[in-house]
Amino acid sequence: MRSVVTAQDLTLKSINWKESFLTGAVMLFTALPFLALVLMLGNILLEGGKVISWGFLSQSPSGGMLHGGIFPCIFGTLMVTILMILMALPLGIGAGIYLVEYAGQGMIVRVIRAAVNNLAGVPSIVFGLFGVGFFILFIGRSMDSVLQTGLLFGQPCMIWAAATLSVLVLPIIIVSTEEALNAVPQSHRQASMALGATKWETIWNVVLPQARAGILTGAILSVSRGAGETAPILFTGCAYFLPHLPVVKLFGVIPMVNPASQFMELSYHIFVMATQSIDPIKTLPIQYGTTLVLISMTFLLNFTAIGFRIHFRRQQGSLH
Repeated sequence: MRSVVTAQDLTLKSINWKESFLTGAVMLFTALPFLALVLMLGNILLEGGKVISWGFLSQSPSGGMLHGGIFPCIFGTLMVTILMILMALPLGIGAGIYLVEYAGQGMIVRVIRAAVNNLAGVPSIVFGLFGVGFFILFIGRSMDSVLQTGLLFGQPCMIWAAATLSVLVLPIIIVSTEEALNAVPQSHRQASMALGATKWETIWNVVLPQARAGILTGAILSVSRGAGETAPILFTGCAYFLPHLPVVKLFGVIPMVNPASQFMELSYHIFVMATQSIDPIKTLPIQYGTTLVLISMTFLLNFTAIGFRIHFRRQQGSLH
């Protein structure tokens, strides 16, 4: 007995074939970037692992930066990233809270949101030029003029590099904060205010604890963006060769970071090794080793922030 193939069967077969093709294409497009990342990281691990040692991580560069280590670069990267987060996180979270909880939906708010979105698409070199013009030449020179400190603040230094990076990552933090706050149900706000809590008490005790995980996501993304940037700090604080650490002793005893000093940084060190070294081919192992350290530090900072996010989510789940 012959089986009769209906038009409906042909349509189903056509749909299944198209579904299989699209699924395979999506899997391929997902696998290609992952494969490229694996190959890139594998190459960095193989080449960079050859020079990684305790001396490489703990010593200063020497011999025209063909010998020694990269400890000043590691220290400078950590310090400028921490300063960046300390500057950008409160400002970004405060702006997100204002836009969601207080500003409403007027024309000014729409203009501000459009400005934030446009700011996220500005090339990083533009932020570097902005940092030179605004932070160094305008604010720094004005502070030197008022305080009569000579040329102390009106020159490239760590504080201005961190301020420039904080402007760079600000849109990421603002947008992630807005999304995290909008994810909190309005009924929770209404219930809190119905019990007599003020607007700020509701935000501080009800909204922010539930939005902490999402806000930390913005912090994670900002760390990843800021720690690896070279152009914004190229003119605002990085030094080509600075073997001593940007540290000053408070009261002659307590060591502390000197934000008014220049610093070495990992991404800029890679750029210098690749473009301005006396022998770029000979410094290839140093370039790969520095790249491996930079990627490892970025992953470590990200994993730390992810750990806090998971902790807050579990804490929030236990409260519910």
